[in-house]
Amino acid sequence: MSLVLVVLLLSLGVILLSKAVRVLKEYERGVFFVLGRFWKVKGPGLVLLVPAVQQMVKVGLRTVVMDVPSQDVISKDNVSVKVSAVVYFRVIDPKLAIIAVEDYLQAINQLSQTTLRSVLGQHDLDEMLSARNQLNADIQGILDEHTDAWGIKVSTVEIKRVDLDESMIRAIARQAEAERERRAKVIYADGELQASGKFLEAARVLSALPEAMQLRYLQTLSQIASDRTSTVVFPFPLDWIRSFTSRQGPEKE
Repeated sequence: MSLVLVVLLLSLGVILLSKAVRVLKEYERGVFFVLGRFWKVKGPGLVLLVPAVQQMVKVGLRTVVMDVPSQDVISKDNVSVKVSAVVYFRVIDPKLAIIAVEDYLQAINQLSQTTLRSVLGQHDLDEMLSARNQLNADIQGILDEHTDAWGIKVSTVEIKRVDLDESMIRAIARQAEAERERRAKVIYADGELQASGKFLEAARVLSALPEAMQLRYLQTLSQIASDRTSTVVFPFPLDWIRSFTSRQGPEKE
């Protein structure tokens, strides 16, 4: 009986020792409770725990990446979209993360979903697609403010996807095409306006200098002569004939 008793005592001692000795990694902390009351935060390294008297809750300090499920959001201009996001956060106060909230992972997940719907519902669809950086900052600020009481720091929020139905995608495509056509017409009209100004300026110069008009006429003739595929009939300037006859008259006398 003595040998059996010794073996039982040794086994019990090994079990108690295994429960009393804990090793916490560099990125882990242990929140200790003594008979249900908070005592202190320990770690990292080797820590001792008195069984049945002390309890320890392990908390990780590394950044957690949490996917926010796709949410149905109605934008300010009454467009229904599905939006998904990702949240980056970490525990900075293990005591508050355990005492202030029952399950901080679940709490942040639910808070992220409601905040995502609330913030995006205040903006138009165009802002959701073009101003993501500002929306990310707004959501991150709200989450960080609420989770500060839980000892948690929300560092980054990123909107991953904004999904539209097929009819809305086609409508946006038509809108973009109409916008491109509008810009093309404006650019063409501006070009016509600038060209008309240059033509008016050239006409004033040619009308003021007959010699310049004659040079332009000769240049046009040379351009027409280079094209041998067609026959062109053009009027001969009358002022040239008058100048020629006026010069021939005195010579006969």
